[in-house]
Amino acid sequence: MLLEVTNLELAYGEVPAVRDVSFEVAEGEIVTLIGANGAGKSTTMRGVAGSMLSRKGKILFDGVDVTRLPAHARTAAGIALVPEGRRVFPALTVRENLEMGGFKYRRDRKRVAGLIERAMASFPRLRERASQPAGTLSGGEQQMLALSRALMSEPRLLCMDEPSLGLAPLVVQEIFRSIRSVNAAGTSIVLVEQNARYALETASRGYVLQTGTIIASGSCADLKQDERVKEAYLGRK
Repeated sequence: MLLEVTNLELAYGEVPAVRDVSFEVAEGEIVTLIGANGAGKSTTMRGVAGSMLSRKGKILFDGVDVTRLPAHARTAAGIALVPEGRRVFPALTVRENLEMGGFKYRRDRKRVAGLIERAMASFPRLRERASQPAGTLSGGEQQMLALSRALMSEPRLLCMDEPSLGLAPLVVQEIFRSIRSVNAAGTSIVLVEQNARYALETASRGYVLQTGTIIASGSCADLKQDERVKEAYLGRK
């Protein structure tokens, strides 16, 4: 198992946000975490990526305990995060944002250049806007940049946090096609997504969070038929 999260507990100060959360991701798999706003999805993702350290629980990555490692060490180990809201560096150009994503390989300029070329081949609009400040891009272009920036570290596990947030439907379709393409190339993915329909159509397995706790899990095919999921997230037909 590539990622094993066991009894994870995360809090903001003294206020618990995630309690006793356990899930796993196999090599080459897409796993989704779905739930309403405030369910603890993004907090769980930050816990996995290391931008928030847990109060309790354990996180194993490829069998190694990374529970207490900071974010930069987890990036070096092979975990990358595409954060909610994209969070590109607005004053830096598209190319400079990609270079920041390749910081892991900062001493190998040829490798960084090759990874930038791969990103621009995947998203031609990034090539067109290579010298443009990232803050002037559209929301969809910023999401493409955020995804490409994360892939610059060549992660084995990509954590995608709300990739459809604030995007037009056609752009969302393009982003999800890119997510599937990244996975087909061999990268495992944890997908946090409020659009449960897209998430369950993209992933193979899923977990449903409610008020910081997992209330259901299983194959996405089974979750689509779960009455709680259908009523709360998919809508009854």
